[in-house]
Formats: sequence, C-alpha cells, structure tokens
Amino acid sequence: MTDIPILYEDGEALVVDKPAGLPIDRPRKGGPALDDHLEALKLGFQRAPTPVHRLDQDTSGCLLLARNPKALKRFNKAFEDRLVEKEYVGLVAGTLGEDEGTIELSLSKISSAEKGWRMIAAKKGKPAITHWRKLGEKDGVTLVEFRPVTGRTHQIRIHALAGLGHALVGDPVYGKPDPRAKRTMLHATKLVMHRENKTPIEAVSPLPADFGGFGFA
Repeated sequence: MTDIPILYEDGEALVVDKPAGLPIDRPRKGGPALDDHLEALKLGFQRAPTPVHRLDQDTSGCLLLARNPKALKRFNKAFEDRLVEKEYVGLVAGTLGEDEGTIELSLSKISSAEKGWRMIAAKKGKPAITHWRKLGEKDGVTLVEFRPVTGRTHQIRIHALAGLGHALVGDPVYGKPDPRAKRTMLHATKLVMHRENKTPIEAVSPLPADFGGFGFA
C-alpha cells in the first residue's frame, strides 16, 4: 500500500496528492523523495509510474504520473501544447485592489554565489501567462486561485510577487518568513487533461489543513 493519496487512476495514468515537503527528485544532500513511493505506486502493474510534470518541494496537490512510456510521451506533448488545465490556490501576503486579472510577465533565471539561483521577471525571458482570481481575504492575507497557461519554473511565485505586488506566504526565496507557515503556501488543487477517444483525466485535491491556520478551510 502507498501512503500517498490517489486522486485518479486508470490503465495509463495516476494522479496523486503530493504532500508538501516531498521533492520530486532526490536532493543532493539526500533525504526523502517521491522515488521512495514509486514502487508502491505500481499498484499491480509491472512498471513504476513516472512523473509527467514538476511541483516544487513545498507545493502540495495534484501530480500526474504516467504508467507506461507511450502514455508518458503523449502526456508530455499535451503539456507542451498547453492542453492541460491546471488550477492552484495560494496565500498571498497582502491585500489586492482588484478581484481578478491576467499576468503576462516573461521569466528568466539568474544566479549568484551569494544567493544561488532564482527566477526574475525579465523582458528577454521566456513568456509566461497566469490568470488569477481572488477567493477570499482575512487578516491581510488573500486566498487566490491561479490558472497558469504556461508552466515556467517558479511561475506562480514570481507572478504573485511581480504581478500582484506580494509574494506567497512563507516563500523563503521571494518573500518574508511567517511564523504561521512552515512552507510556501501553494497548492495544486485541480488537473484536467483531455484525451482522444477516452474520458478526460480529472482530479481535484482538497485544501490542505495548514491553510486552515490562516482562516481558510
């Protein structure tokens, strides 16, 4: 048995509810990773499933896995062709003047010896688009739904900071520490992938308990 909840399952796909703090790849310094769970996620199949896309270590929620190489190739193409609907919810460390909008800010990677690598908004970077909608507000923190069109590294984190004017709560790279947050407060709440001649892959992950500490249940 696997201790990672399964949100969707068929002959070629799994969607699991990745817990916050679990990296997809093994960290250089060692420690737990999704790899530790792939054998259990065979669920009677000969092959271990393969992650199709990435979620940051802190990000919880819907993660798609392919159960065979042919499915992996098709799913990768669907992501490349932007045929996958993804929804996230995040806590933004501030209040917003508008209720919804679209952020179009290109992103680029920079690095330095002091701070390591990070992403920044840059005109010469790779195009990135995120639709957003305000879901609620409490004590100076805003619950926001993010619907990324593109899938750039740290896209939502940078678009929150540079596009909305506030970093995500608990973001150790782009924000400020918050004693109530043990991680960057971002959750992949929904994933939908349409397939030819098959029912869509569709999964929804409930809001994690740590969002409740900010008054959002």
